[in-house]
Amino acid sequence: MKLKKVHAYVFVFPSLFLTLVFGIYPLLWALRYMFYDYQGFGTPVFIGLDNFTRILRDHQFWSSVGNTGIYALGKLLVTLPMSLILAIILNRKLKGRSLLRAIYYLPTIFSASVMAIVFFIIFNSYNGILNQLLLKYHLVSAPINWLGADHAMLTTIIIAIWGAIGNYMLLFLAGLQGIPNDLYEAASLDGANEFQKLKYVTIPMLGPVMQMIIMLAITISLKGYESIMVLTAGGPYGKTEVMYLYLFKLLFPVSGETQGLQQLGYGSAVGFTTALIVGGVTLIYFRISKKLNDVY
Repeated sequence: MKLKKVHAYVFVFPSLFLTLVFGIYPLLWALRYMFYDYQGFGTPVFIGLDNFTRILRDHQFWSSVGNTGIYALGKLLVTLPMSLILAIILNRKLKGRSLLRAIYYLPTIFSASVMAIVFFIIFNSYNGILNQLLLKYHLVSAPINWLGADHAMLTTIIIAIWGAIGNYMLLFLAGLQGIPNDLYEAASLDGANEFQKLKYVTIPMLGPVMQMIIMLAITISLKGYESIMVLTAGGPYGKTEVMYLYLFKLLFPVSGETQGLQQLGYGSAVGFTTALIVGGVTLIYFRISKKLNDVY
């Protein structure tokens, strides 16, 4: 019996150690230093709630909050319906459906940074592949500045949609395969057409799975910044700067777009505030989506 307990502790220890070192300790560190003025060197100076009062006056931060809302909403409104439609289509008995599933899922396994570099080549204003095609077929009279102030947010949303559809499609597909075929057969006997089956069988039975998928999609969309960092670094003029990118710049000012001193104290306060915003949005969603669990 004691040997079994030892084995259990041995298996649990690596996960527990990594959680403490890379999860709990950084969280406690940030919770401490958000009350300090600290640039990563010298002695931290306790300033109480000054970092939070600074956040209230920080127009750049609140602009990033607005940009995050636009980015997340634009991504979700297209990604989730398209993912569900693809899942429904690929759940049918089609020739080559396994290959199609793999093709649609493929973008999710690419690194966000690598994906952003590829799309930068496609959307480049001067010699990008997309502009060359549009000019070749006389669809535009001049190159479009896809990464300029007018189109940068739309471009980043398109790239985010391309990278996310396959992931949510797979989750919806798993939910669809858990719906008993007997329900569809009973609906057919009652004279239901395909749209009625979708409305009265598929969507209600997907309720709990859909609640989880939408929650996951919301949190990921609110926290996304990697591809934006590579494509635009938050520019031009802050048009694509989202919350987590702004936080990254405070903690790791390493590129030409993020010149300045490292602000670990203020960055910790911004990180805490950002977490509260994401958590608040998630809680609001859970309250609104309670009915999705009542389908059974």
